[in-house]
Amino acid sequence: MTQKTIRLLMPQWQGGNNPNYSFGAELLAWLAPDNDQPLIHVPVQAYDGTPLEKENGMHGRTQLLEQLKSAQHLIDAHKPDRIVMFGGDCLVEQAPFAYLNERYGGELGLIWIDAHSDLVNYVGYDNGHALPLGNLLGEGDKDFAQHVKVPLKPDHVFIAGLAAPTEQEAEVISEAFQRLGITTAEADTEVIQRLGIRTASSEELANSTEPIKKWIKEHGIKHLAIHLDLDVLDPKAFRSLLFANPEDPFDLSPAGTMQLPQLLKLLKELSEETDVVGLGITEHMPWDAIYLKNLLGEIPILNK
Repeated sequence: MTQKTIRLLMPQWQGGNNPNYSFGAELLAWLAPDNDQPLIHVPVQAYDGTPLEKENGMHGRTQLLEQLKSAQHLIDAHKPDRIVMFGGDCLVEQAPFAYLNERYGGELGLIWIDAHSDLVNYVGYDNGHALPLGNLLGEGDKDFAQHVKVPLKPDHVFIAGLAAPTEQEAEVISEAFQRLGITTAEADTEVIQRLGIRTASSEELANSTEPIKKWIKEHGIKHLAIHLDLDVLDPKAFRSLLFANPEDPFDLSPAGTMQLPQLLKLLKELSEETDVVGLGITEHMPWDAIYLKNLLGEIPILNK
């Protein structure tokens, strides 16, 4: 039977409170190979220069909830078997993965390829892209979690590429948290342990993906979704990341360490191991193109 696959382009930026996420998403969709999969645009309120309002501890809460509902509506209208998502910030993953878990009877497996867990609410950071995995598990932010009809099973989630800060990074992050007044009720390591979620660092997966293959077999995962936050990559090797901003590098969490060949090997092996029904790619920050675009926007002859 023919499987229906759709592509969603959701250039959401409010979840990371950074308008550059929109351009990154659009460029991702342009870079992807052409095929007969329809590309569906999820409407996102464009940045107009107005700072996001902080509502109940989250920047742009109203806009983010409206955009979540738009994505859900489009997915429900098409009723696909497979979904590819081009984001935007990581919060774009909630609608497609929640749908797919319901579509496959609550038995969806999810590989969260990310340097960060996206499980914990950081009071004072207040950006929604810190919580998508928590929302999908029925935790996270209650306004968003209530839109997940069938929460993912924690033992059906594997976080790959999770980065632990070096001693020096930990000190910098701690100082930044104190300076900005950022706090959290529960550390992500505590949440991971409490829920029993499997994890592996990029270093642990460098020689073998056997821990993930073993997890797939142990839990009989027949349908798998893959979240790919590009910040799992080493910013010294791949520069189109929030962490690699030449003017203002991000230092509130550890950077990823995965290399591109390792990432490709992982994605190919997962595709051979089970049926991949979802792929989301997020947090693309093509700094060279962004700065060049801004420069072109200031050249008089191009604006007459």
